[in-house]
Amino acid sequence: MVNSSLVVTLYVNPMTGNDTNTGSRLSPFKSLTHALKLTQIPTIIHLESGTYSAASGEVFPMIIPGGVTVVGNEANKGVGIVISGSGEYQSPSFGMQNITLLLRDNASLLGVTVTNPSAKGTGIWIESAAPTLANNTLRDCGREGIFTTGTAKPTIVDNIFVQNAASGLVMAGYSQGEVLRNVFQRNPLGIAISDFAAPTIANNKLSENRAAIALSRNAQPVIRQNLIVKNTQGGLFINGNALPDLGNTQDPAANIFRDNNEFDLYNATTQKLVSVGNELNPALVKGLVELIPANQVAVSTSSSETPTESPSQKLPASPELDGHWAKPFIQALLNMDLTRAFADGSYQPDKPITRAQYADMVAIAFNPLPKVPAPNFTDVPKDFWADSAIQIAASGGFVGGFSDRTFRPDQNVQRLQVIVSLVNGLGLSAVDSDVLEVYSDRQTIPNYARKAVATATQRGIVVNYPDPKLLAPLRLATRAEVAAMFYQALVAIGRTSAIKSVYVGLHSRT
Repeated sequence: MVNSSLVVTLYVNPMTGNDTNTGSRLSPFKSLTHALKLTQIPTIIHLESGTYSAASGEVFPMIIPGGVTVVGNEANKGVGIVISGSGEYQSPSFGMQNITLLLRDNASLLGVTVTNPSAKGTGIWIESAAPTLANNTLRDCGREGIFTTGTAKPTIVDNIFVQNAASGLVMAGYSQGEVLRNVFQRNPLGIAISDFAAPTIANNKLSENRAAIALSRNAQPVIRQNLIVKNTQGGLFINGNALPDLGNTQDPAANIFRDNNEFDLYNATTQKLVSVGNELNPALVKGLVELIPANQVAVSTSSSETPTESPSQKLPASPELDGHWAKPFIQALLNMDLTRAFADGSYQPDKPITRAQYADMVAIAFNPLPKVPAPNFTDVPKDFWADSAIQIAASGGFVGGFSDRTFRPDQNVQRLQVIVSLVNGLGLSAVDSDVLEVYSDRQTIPNYARKAVATATQRGIVVNYPDPKLLAPLRLATRAEVAAMFYQALVAIGRTSAIKSVYVGLHSRT
């Protein structure tokens, strides 16, 4: 059943509220500072329009504890709900800092505007915590919009970073986490990554900054599918011993660099950088860089990772699965003859899965009956190894194409896409989205997919490794995760019996 822990809900209105009120919708507090003093775990604090500043009774820096969600207006990225101010914070990593907000543990900040007008001021500081920030605007800060350090592992999605004095986002220390679908515009640096930070930077738009992304020291970010355009100096600058992941033949990076002034990619280090599957102008590439274009990636991927077409080469067992968390699911599918190896006889459980490979797995595991006419994808020739599987999966309602009539067979699949695909393809009836309360990162689930994720959760299809409470919907799915969710989908439709696993069925234990 759904987690029944009582959620405290408080309301704040800086215009009409009073801190002597009860904090209800009809009797709101005046200051967020006062509401934060009364928080229990978990608490949701709703902010009404207005400016939250020292003039309205706020005390800075504000500290948002773990388990507390502060919500403004996500639909308009927090326009009209402004938290503005600064105060001193003693950082264990960087000493005294001037910040507006400190986010601890698994706190969430959704749909507000944050600004720190003080010189060298930071809007949001994250130190060795894993908060969620979604649909906010970080603007006009005296230094940067967000600074992460220590072992921070934030989820930063769908925010706007604009006109901050130094950087939109700085990630230092050993920061990891995900930076997805944000807009960075008119900052001197869009994103600065330093020290040993290794976040995933994907599907962001960086434009009209001086430099879009700057790496230094030993930074090792994964950079995927970003649009990096019209930056006045350049796109990606790499210094020190930094070594970004800019794609490989199994996982092309698919970043688009366009109309940048001095450089698209500048490797100022002494080590060679390999760029795979990125769209850029070779004339604007500086330093030691090997460019492998997307059209070469497709050839390499098809030849090295095409699953075998012969049933006699199904994988009976594999040493690479010994001790692997997903071995029971994979082995069960292998025993049922419902999955198969790559051409070299390996299963490669921890590798991401492409759309073509996913369609192949769908065709084998479910062999769906046609629901709709199979489309004619312009980028899937009839002699393509997975053409038949793609047709089966598409006509069965498990996969679809893009508006330009392409299928993009070599594009990798996200975990969320797997979940939505299984719910749609199997035609499962929707359930109430309250079940999503079991996930600590539920705010990262896009609105369009919440019903599908709730349905898959309720039916026991969702498999989360290593943390059962962390859905990570936008992370790329591995073959192991897909196999486990396929097996659970077969359980959900009554085709096989359940396998006991700590990574499955969280909704039934909370």
